Amino acid sequence: MVIKDQVFEKIADSVKPDTKKRVVLQHVQIKEGVTYHIYQNSLGQIVLDPQVTISASEAWLFNNPEALMSVRRGLVDAAQGRVSKIDMDTL
Repeated sequence: MVIKDQVFEKIADSVKPDTKKRVVLQHVQIKEGVTYHIYQNSLGQIVLDPQVTISASEAWLFNNPEALMSVRRGLVDAAQGRVSKIDMDTL
């Protein structure tokens, strides 16, 4: 696990687990489709690390650094207006 932002904000005080050891996160904005890896250190502090799932048919891209860099370059080009029109029938 990598903590990518060291700035934490307290969002609740004195929250107690229920009888099934569940903690309700009432004041947390949770996005749809997100799951969490849960980490605990020796002091008992807990970090929830949000995760998303990608389909197996798209996983190849993230396992291919060259293809991923090409897609990222293309997105930067598009964002900066460096695009051209292609006639798909000629491909």
